[in-house]
Amino acid sequence: MVKILRIVYLIMGPFVCWAQNQPDTTKVVLLHDVVLTASRLEEDLGRSPVSVEKLSSRVLYHSAAPSFFDALENVKGVQMLVPSVGFKVINTRGFGNTTNVRFVQMVDGMDNQAPHLGTPIANMLGPSDLDIQRVEIIPGTASALYGMNAINGMANFLTRDPFTTEGISLQQKTGVNRIHTEGGGKIFSETSLRWARKINEHLAFKINGSYVTATDWIADDHTDLAGHANASTGLLGADNPAFDPVNGYGNESSNRRTLSLGGKNYVVARTGYDEQELVDYSIHNVKADAALHYAFTPNTRLIYTYRFANLDNIYQRANRFRLEDYRLQQHGLAFTSRSVQALAYLNVENTGESYNARSMGENIDRTFKSDNAWYADYTAAFQDAVASGISVADAHRAARGVSDAGRPQPGTAVFDNLIGTLGDINNWDYGAALRVKSRMLHVEGQLNVTEELLDDLKAATGVEVLVGFDHRTYIILPDGNYFINPEEDGRNVLYRKTGGFLQVSKSFRDKLKLGATLRADKNEYYALKWNPRFTAVYSVSPLHHVRFSFQNGFRFPSVFEAFSNVNSGGVKRVGGLPVMSSGIFERAYNRTSIDAFQAAVLRDINQNGISRADAIVNNQALLKKNDYTYVEPEEIRSFEAGYRGAFFDENLYVDVDFYYNRYNNFIAQVEMNIPRTSNADSTSYYLADRTLQERYRMWTNSKTTAYNYGAGLGLKYLFGKRFSLNGNLTYARLQRRSGNDGLEDGFNTPAWIVNLSVGNSDVYRGFGFMVTYRWQDHYYWQSFLVNGNVPAYQTVDAQVSKKLKQLSVKVGGSNVFNHYYHSFLGGPRVGGFYYVTLGYGF
Repeated sequence: MVKILRIVYLIMGPFVCWAQNQPDTTKVVLLHDVVLTASRLEEDLGRSPVSVEKLSSRVLYHSAAPSFFDALENVKGVQMLVPSVGFKVINTRGFGNTTNVRFVQMVDGMDNQAPHLGTPIANMLGPSDLDIQRVEIIPGTASALYGMNAINGMANFLTRDPFTTEGISLQQKTGVNRIHTEGGGKIFSETSLRWARKINEHLAFKINGSYVTATDWIADDHTDLAGHANASTGLLGADNPAFDPVNGYGNESSNRRTLSLGGKNYVVARTGYDEQELVDYSIHNVKADAALHYAFTPNTRLIYTYRFANLDNIYQRANRFRLEDYRLQQHGLAFTSRSVQALAYLNVENTGESYNARSMGENIDRTFKSDNAWYADYTAAFQDAVASGISVADAHRAARGVSDAGRPQPGTAVFDNLIGTLGDINNWDYGAALRVKSRMLHVEGQLNVTEELLDDLKAATGVEVLVGFDHRTYIILPDGNYFINPEEDGRNVLYRKTGGFLQVSKSFRDKLKLGATLRADKNEYYALKWNPRFTAVYSVSPLHHVRFSFQNGFRFPSVFEAFSNVNSGGVKRVGGLPVMSSGIFERAYNRTSIDAFQAAVLRDINQNGISRADAIVNNQALLKKNDYTYVEPEEIRSFEAGYRGAFFDENLYVDVDFYYNRYNNFIAQVEMNIPRTSNADSTSYYLADRTLQERYRMWTNSKTTAYNYGAGLGLKYLFGKRFSLNGNLTYARLQRRSGNDGLEDGFNTPAWIVNLSVGNSDVYRGFGFMVTYRWQDHYYWQSFLVNGNVPAYQTVDAQVSKKLKQLSVKVGGSNVFNHYYHSFLGGPRVGGFYYVTLGYGF
């Protein structure tokens, strides 16, 4: 820890010392922006007690990104994953994945997550470019104030006020992507409308709507995930009969068997299908919202908001999904005044006609021919081929050709009908449907005790007191596959959490502000959890501020982690609560030890000529009983330091931050199998055969304690006439683990991310431009779908814009040199996107 503090001093010391010698000027431009997310109270950005990034609507519009949401990728500290054109995932400070339940995304303070996932579907239920006022991002834990999942960070999208931004606004964005791919470029179209009107001094409303059509990026990684399955027989590469490409489905581990052929044992997989053959890559997204504002006084308001989204898209977690007619809704009621803030909202989710691409691939194979029949045909055909004198590798190819004869072919009416049929069967052992209906009810309130009730105390002592509470109930309608009610069959699953916080801060002569927050959260399945936060901000001068904070955060298991009950190709994924998984942990063996045991048995048979029975006995000591248990909340402890300041007549803005985190009890999945025997002497024989085991993927906690640290540097330099040069550097590193049981989520974060941009919103007579360069370091990706290295990549985004009173034109491109890259493994290759945006009235 001493070493870490020295690094903090080396990074921040020069800025602090320089600031102490500067005149105590009150001229503040950049540092005087107001933010509210960091403390739940409006305060100057410079005096925020934790790192917070703010982007105004003007900055977002003039960015080189196609939309405000895309522009977030260039924010200091932000890493963005791209599972789809229409589905992007924000993360900060490591341990990210494509279903990032550790990062909260809100619109006007309301969490817009899909309840059964516990995470948002990108910006599908969020504002359009026309209605965004500003974005505030906390790249670090915010659990002390917001509870639940905000242990890695949060983003708050704040929308425009219809009282102050009236009128009709229109935007048409037309673009093209997938240049130089099979089928040529694909057209992108987004049409957006905003209408806001102030009826009188008390009543105003706004209506927003947008419609997007596009074609998605292609996921076509053919790296073999089972490349060494037949290493003991020398069948590698193109000769491997267990071939399992990353983006091929139906040839995974549950679709493989070990066959005894000609005195050797071979691992053989069914053939499977490419992702492109199983999913429709067309994207459609309709979203709309309406808000009615009633102002009792200028500072007291009641707001009702309704949001709706319907989408067809690609989504990814452990598997890739095709979302069809997927619907999200949110009803929200907010009351705001100088001292009281209250929110109540209901999120409603219906997965529509969505389906699992992996289950679709493997069950199309099974409708054509059962596994038993296919492997029997394969065995007979292999023996006939070998008898004819051809090589073993060619015999495997011949056997596959015979076994696959008559297999449904992509693009045929039979194949398309099977997708329709299986996509409506809600059991992944036989079909592929994702049929989930869920809701999330959230109520919260906060009172600024000193704003009106004890205003004299605040004026006299500088003390400010804020109290708040929240309650959340998840309501899951059991579908019989994804979710069941283990206690009352047919009744809805309820999952509740209640919390509250007390925040006290005190200012000392506008130089030093100290704060302390204590939060308590109670989930019905866990004991009370306490989250403290301590902060200090020292203002060297009005332009230079140093901040320190320490905070604790807990994350309760999401609905899926707690209650899932999914049949998937013979493997059952079960939630980690005792009510779901009692008896499984106690009887199971770890899958990793079973794999090692089976591989050792194969080596003894194929290379040492030992009988199968003897090989099993010789290697049974490799089998290990499961030592994991029921899921508990995960925890983070985080220390942060930072500095914000302005130099050279406020033309240079500097923001530096450093953090050090410790994670305990990572919620993760572990695979374990139970032999179908109660006879202990037979256990090893049953675990040597995939068909004689009950297979599970269980939600539990990693036994590893992980430590990570990082830093960020943001610079903004104003020069000439409205020219702006911006740059930021983000560093993140997994320092160490207390052990390595392999269950903790992958760090999944590049060590370095660099963003540089230069632009001017009005170079000449309304013409503006922006060019952004981004470089991301290589990193190791770890997930249940695939593990491996993600290569480094760099992109250039650019735009030229013209403003004409009520009209605006923006021509630009992201990844303008069209260098295809993967932002993570298992997802699509992302190329260039080129667009023209026409706007009216904003």
